[in-house]
Amino acid sequence: MWQLCERARPVLTDDGGAILDERTGRWKQLTPTASAAVMLLLSCSTEEQAANRYAQRYGIAREQAVADVRTIAGALVAQGLARDGQPAPRRWWGWRS
Repeated sequence: MWQLCERARPVLTDDGGAILDERTGRWKQLTPTASAAVMLLLSCSTEEQAANRYAQRYGIAREQAVADVRTIAGALVAQGLARDGQPAPRRWWGWRS
């Protein structure tokens, strides 16, 4: 299950949004469609389910919706703001990010 990390604080609306990385103090700005993808990812149990709802919402082909949702999810995982169902790596001091 895809989820934001504990240090990520989202501010999401239909008009766009942002995610604050509390560790760095930086904001990741989101377009309206990226914000919608994040809201769907957070409310659905799988990326596939989020992509299906995204396709319905925007009236696009399912394949395009899957690619869009995976791009957003992957970008936030790569930036350390989200996890894709994998447990958080344990630090040597035992804390999780």
